Amino acid sequence: MTMNKILSTFFICLLNHSLILAQTPVGEIRGPFVLKSKIYPGTEREYWLYVPKQYDTAKPACVMVVQDGLSRATGWRLPAVLDSLIALNEVPVMIGIFIDHGKVPSIGKDNYPRFNRSFEYDALGDKYARFLLEEMLPEVGRSFNISKDPNDRSIAGASSGAIAAFNVAWERPNEFRRVLSTIGTYVGLRGGDEFATLVRKVEPKPLRIFLADGNHDLNIYGGDWWMANQNMLSALTWAGYEVTHDWGDGGHDSRHALKIMPEALKWLWKDYPMQVHTHKGPTRRLYPIAEGEEWKEIGLADKKVNKLAVNASGEVFFTDRQNVYKINGSGVVGFAKLKGEGGGLSFREDGKLLVSDVWQHKILAINPDATQQELVSNVNADFLVASSKGIYFSETEKDRVGFYSYAKKDVRYVIVPNHPTGLAISAEQTFINVGIANGVFGYSLKITDDGNLEEGQEYVHYHIPYGNTAPGAKGMTVDSENLLYTATAMGVQISDQLGRVNFIVSSPVMDVSDVKLGGPDFTTLYVNCNGKLFARKTVSKGILSWQPAVKPPKPGL
Repeated sequence: MTMNKILSTFFICLLNHSLILAQTPVGEIRGPFVLKSKIYPGTEREYWLYVPKQYDTAKPACVMVVQDGLSRATGWRLPAVLDSLIALNEVPVMIGIFIDHGKVPSIGKDNYPRFNRSFEYDALGDKYARFLLEEMLPEVGRSFNISKDPNDRSIAGASSGAIAAFNVAWERPNEFRRVLSTIGTYVGLRGGDEFATLVRKVEPKPLRIFLADGNHDLNIYGGDWWMANQNMLSALTWAGYEVTHDWGDGGHDSRHALKIMPEALKWLWKDYPMQVHTHKGPTRRLYPIAEGEEWKEIGLADKKVNKLAVNASGEVFFTDRQNVYKINGSGVVGFAKLKGEGGGLSFREDGKLLVSDVWQHKILAINPDATQQELVSNVNADFLVASSKGIYFSETEKDRVGFYSYAKKDVRYVIVPNHPTGLAISAEQTFINVGIANGVFGYSLKITDDGNLEEGQEYVHYHIPYGNTAPGAKGMTVDSENLLYTATAMGVQISDQLGRVNFIVSSPVMDVSDVKLGGPDFTTLYVNCNGKLFARKTVSKGILSWQPAVKPPKPGL
């Protein structure tokens, strides 16, 4: 090809590109608007809306939330990028919500306001997600038809705005599925350095994440941004997330993000409207949930679950005030009625159901025909578990765990500080695990030959929900590999024989207060969440503490 033909071709392409740009519909920027928040009391913030020319009030539009307002969006030249990509059908029609952090005005015109940026953006937990879902999106939804489908929602940010974007989707994957994170602050400012660990341990969520950073990013007292972003990529990749990245040599600014913005958005919205779905990493050592299984609520009508127990056939029993119910193939049926109120419960080897009557301060044995007999008196058993040697129970308010010996017909106590709760005997029946209401760690005690308890110590290291002082450990159970399943405010935390949490099963709705493995083959995980009962199939196998001991694998040190 001659030089004239090359130049001719070049100018024709340039002309065509210019014509395309000239014909691209240009969206409108509206605002600033001001929003006052109740979730963040006293705060005011400005926000702007990008409304594409193609927006049709009759069709729900997709959404892109961007932290740090119009300045961040224009720093990325986002309105122009969206104009172009929407016109080329590379991304769907979407409303851009460019929102600033909150400020609390101070008294006096020369004084600074209280800037809420780090408090809102750098923090873990669900507060900022609730702000968007309960205040920001409904405000925009009053004027625009925006989609409520999580597959239609993306969220983006830079620096602290990036960790805020990821955290919103992490906390509410049922509301946001697509995350754009540039120069993300996954460091030790407000706990963000824990995210990479949580990504590895918490069961995968249906998210698609684009990470961007440069090797000259910040390295200050809170951490190294460049290393932290690589750590997040490593964790997300290991856990099986749909994630990609673009590393550059830039610093803590928008220059790199500006260059890659069109490709980043195209990747986030690739194959739309196909759903973003959950992936699972092939390298996971422990993944207890059976393939494709989700939580299923078991209908209980007006009944409210307190504590759970499983019999030798894997049938589930629960207490509800004065009543004890059984779940079988035909639904929920009444089993027994107490004089007082039911607390902890457990079966024992003769098939009798042991139930704590917390009003009567007794432990009762209920026969299969529902007749009852008093077994232990003058005790306040909040949780209990039976062995072949006797009954272990926690007296939460008295900071102690009791053991009632079948052989000696007496009760002996050991002090367990910070309000003991749930109990689970180890697979080989040589130790007992104890949940702690007001402490960081779970407790472990040695079981002697005659069933007594000794050598207690803090043992299991739980993860604590952001802003809490304790994990909220309650009910417990153990599987055939001696893995401990603990109901906590963060979900079901599964720890190994060395007391290390390996995996966290997300709660179906809120805090989990009891957990058991049951069903015909003891592979179904049952949890109590605020009185509701949920079930989920696993690849684990439950065991019963009052049956012969099970030899677990040797602990991996």
